[in-house]
Amino acid sequence: MNENGNEAVLRTRLAELTQEHRDLDAALAALVASGTHDQIQITRLKKRKLQLKDQIARIEDDLLPDIIA
Repeated sequence: MNENGNEAVLRTRLAELTQEHRDLDAALAALVASGTHDQIQITRLKKRKLQLKDQIARIEDDLLPDIIA
């Protein structure tokens, strides 16, 4: 796959991960707002959000060109 094709794949994946991260934010907010104190579920969602954040950061790093100072 050429470089532009790889970049397109990375950008698509980035958009998917970003959307999932937002969805988890909404799910967490709804869970907290409902008064449900399912701590295990809240912990799982927060852990997944952190995993997504790490994946998003890695993809963003791959997409940014290396700048030689």
